[in-house]
Amino acid sequence: MAGMKVQVVEVDKDGNIDLAHLKALPCAAVSTGKWLTPATLREIPPEDISDVCDLIHQHGAQVYLDGADMNARPTTSSVICNKPCMVTDTMQRLWEQHSFLLHQCLLLPFALLFYLLSAAGHLRLTFRYLYLCLGGCALAVLTMGVYSVVLFIATSVFTLLVCSLCPIRVHAWVFWAQMLWQTLCHLVIQYREGCLHQGVSVRLFTAVSSLMLLTQRVTSVSMDLQEGKVKLPREAAESWTRFLLSLTSYVLNFTTLLGGPLYPYSQFAGCVEGIRSRPPWPPLGAVSVKVLQVTLFEWLRYVLLYCLESHAADASDAGPVGELLWVWGLALSLRMRYYSHWRISECLNVAAGFGPDRGDSSSGSRAPNRSGLSDGDPWTTEASTRVSEFARRWNATTAAWLRRLVFRRCESCPVLMTFGFSAWWHGLHLGQCVGFVSWAAAVKADYGLHRCAGGAALTSTWAKALYAGLGWAHTQMVITCVVVLVELRSVSSLRVLSSMYLVAFPLFNVALCFCFLLKARIAS
Repeated sequence: MAGMKVQVVEVDKDGNIDLAHLKALPCAAVSTGKWLTPATLREIPPEDISDVCDLIHQHGAQVYLDGADMNARPTTSSVICNKPCMVTDTMQRLWEQHSFLLHQCLLLPFALLFYLLSAAGHLRLTFRYLYLCLGGCALAVLTMGVYSVVLFIATSVFTLLVCSLCPIRVHAWVFWAQMLWQTLCHLVIQYREGCLHQGVSVRLFTAVSSLMLLTQRVTSVSMDLQEGKVKLPREAAESWTRFLLSLTSYVLNFTTLLGGPLYPYSQFAGCVEGIRSRPPWPPLGAVSVKVLQVTLFEWLRYVLLYCLESHAADASDAGPVGELLWVWGLALSLRMRYYSHWRISECLNVAAGFGPDRGDSSSGSRAPNRSGLSDGDPWTTEASTRVSEFARRWNATTAAWLRRLVFRRCESCPVLMTFGFSAWWHGLHLGQCVGFVSWAAAVKADYGLHRCAGGAALTSTWAKALYAGLGWAHTQMVITCVVVLVELRSVSSLRVLSSMYLVAFPLFNVALCFCFLLKARIAS
């Protein structure tokens, strides 16, 4: 991360501070993954550090010690940061987000080869499962190195629990074992970032991200077993061997290891078993369209990031509207990165014979079935006029998994419990917790507001159009706040965000929630 700069106040030889002399001081820097942590600022005399920090505080900036918020007296190892510093760090990270896309693109030939060999009958069922499973293991080792053991341990524990417990009890054991293991990995990252102030390896981040996706798959299988949607095989050793192989292949499948839509185990097994009834050639047209969509998203994101970086220095001086537009653009660029990732993951699944464009072998039709699973259409998602609509459409398969895992199983406060679990699943950083709680409050406020002001309460066309427009703008601002909080995560970014005009939107939703709660209590 060399070449990063920190905005500092220049001090002359007499110790006088002249605000007219601002400069970007280059320094040896490392990245903690979410915040900038320069090693030293040697050019500020130790006796002047305190005065510099006090003056920066007076002008609305913040002071951080090795990347963490400190109220104690700073030293020469302090990092003096303000909003441009956060902007520089964020922009630098955003420019370096192409490794995932490259990995997924490099996997496309292997996915197409799997489809060709399987459809032509050159791979028996056992070898199809082995191809997917061993491909996932090789991908884990290549992208995560030694940290791939995190996934292998989780898979081994899951398989052991499925073999040793009855279907009714397996879900509780799988859920707690998997979430505790995932939480431990997240705590290791937080300890290294927050306490040791060390940079965290990209391989470790990749391993934990894949572990989160693995949590979705294993809990999906455990719920299927509990509900009787998946049956355990009989006592025959051959049946158990094939079942465990298919289960391991589903969990470690290379097409979904790094990302992709969540589809149930039964659909996965059905696709692998029925692939011989498909057309002999893979759906190259659908694959090409999705690759072009990814290219378009990345180009648009590149243009947006260039514009944001060009106006970063003027964002805080442009007034409320300018600041809100700049932060909205930053959040939009982050969301566009997710859209690109989801599209390339869908493309990989389509190339292998899974996903939205798979053939419907059950009906004998060779025409592509476009009603399959997808993580959502970006245009439909971004056009949402209600926060609750956006929550259902954003990362659609994960949203469906959360509804099944938490929302439908909670008798009290299901919305808050669902978003609270989502914060736990993401790692329980403070910014993530605040972000998901504010999202939950916005969804509850949206329900109450729509009952009062929407639907039958609006009669004229212009009133409905105005309501939809205001609802869209409000949804965009709420999601902007959530995305920035969840992505930046740290206490430092939370403090910077609290000084922006954007903070008015989550506070407004919290106030609305209390008003609707008070109204309900008075009515009862």
